[in-house]
Amino acid sequence: MLLPSVCRVPISHSSDTSEARRLARTMATGIGFSLTECEDLAIVASELASNLIKHATGGKLVFTPLNESGRLGIKMESLDEGPGIADIELAMADGFSTTGSLGYGLGAVNRLMDELEIRPRSDGKPGTQITCLRWRLEHHQMGVCPLSFGAATRACRGMELNGDAYLVKRWNNSALVALIDGLGHGQQANIAAQAAREYIENHYNQPLEKIVQGADRACRATRGVVMALARFDWQLQPVRLSFISVGNIEARVNGNPTIESFPAYRGVIGLNASDPVAAEDPWHPDYTLVLHTDGLRTNWRWDDFPGLAALPPADAARRLLQDLAKEEDDATVIVVGKNKSIDISYE
Repeated sequence: MLLPSVCRVPISHSSDTSEARRLARTMATGIGFSLTECEDLAIVASELASNLIKHATGGKLVFTPLNESGRLGIKMESLDEGPGIADIELAMADGFSTTGSLGYGLGAVNRLMDELEIRPRSDGKPGTQITCLRWRLEHHQMGVCPLSFGAATRACRGMELNGDAYLVKRWNNSALVALIDGLGHGQQANIAAQAAREYIENHYNQPLEKIVQGADRACRATRGVVMALARFDWQLQPVRLSFISVGNIEARVNGNPTIESFPAYRGVIGLNASDPVAAEDPWHPDYTLVLHTDGLRTNWRWDDFPGLAALPPADAARRLLQDLAKEEDDATVIVVGKNKSIDISYE
């Protein structure tokens, strides 16, 4: 595929913003991004251009098409000669602005791009360099999913808003399960959990480590969250599981004698999370995975629920929520089990 040429856009006036949008949209179209993705990338170009005008009295944008072993994408770089960003993580948070504007720019860039880095300019000149990448999602025909998913959730007693959130996303021959618990409960916990969920929903196909890093930036202006991510890939057999957990999300496995639980990294995403590395293990559809927040009692055993693993995951999740949930906290359970509507054997 013949990719568009690198594009450099000088930015010195608000009128340059529309030109940046047009050029970004044109390049994205040439790379093969969908109409919606092209509009997302036009928004990013606009926000980067606006940021240059507001905070650095101008600079330049560089748009570069990417092709890494057939993986297509676009890199956008913003280079200025301004004073730099005093608190990068604060500037990443939606609602922050040193100029009195809405301050959505860098938060929107973080949500819409797959990778983001802010640092001093690499060419030795004074100023700030913002580099962000977005990869084109390759759509293939969905294979038969050997797994089934079920979830059950409820808010803390007396609360209208749930401070927990979850996501189950399927694409091609993969699936991502995310369980998120905003610190505390009520409105502020809900804001934190939804900020993380929104980021994950827009970046579900990225490596788990990248998802955690982006969610960490997205939650900087919130109380923060703890979170577990489980990705299943079944293009090749056996099914492969990738897993990351930060904080006190409970993870239990039934049917695998070598894995009964997964380790969790300490910290809070959005506050002081470390840089976790995903664990990878083979996964058999006969195994059962249970993830739940600390709104459920953790001292339960599989023997306490005979036949639980044989239930459809949605029924199993409701059973655990009903029997183990605490009234004084939000509570959510996700169960991953075998898709019993198909007959697939694995050696």
